[in-house]
Amino acid sequence: MKIEQQQLLEKARESLQAAQLLANNNLLAFATARAYYSMFYIAQAFLLGENLTFFSHSAVIAAFGKTFIKTKRLPVEYHRYLIDAQEQPTDADYSLTPNITSKKAQDIIEKAQRMLDFAQENIEAV
Repeated sequence: MKIEQQQLLEKARESLQAAQLLANNNLLAFATARAYYSMFYIAQAFLLGENLTFFSHSAVIAAFGKTFIKTKRLPVEYHRYLIDAQEQPTDADYSLTPNITSKKAQDIIEKAQRMLDFAQENIEAV
């Protein structure tokens, strides 16, 4: 594993930890945003293993799907998690009344944790 991949996975772990702290303090919109960023860093780490880097979120998500999901190298649900969570940072930062329930926040956090667990165990094998 490249050092940069390790750094991205560490960043993902810290972002997920922040998401849980925010959720525990009822800051649900911001918790979901941090969980999304955890997923985003994981996708970047996988892409970096293929020597692929992108600057926009949409490019990372598209390349992640094309490189790993369409080729069946990773479980399809991880791409869906990323796509579904993508709007969370925008909602958290710009919506005056984000509609995030505690259940939804925990669901996104749990999905990010599943992705992180998988990445930590499998990133070198993919």
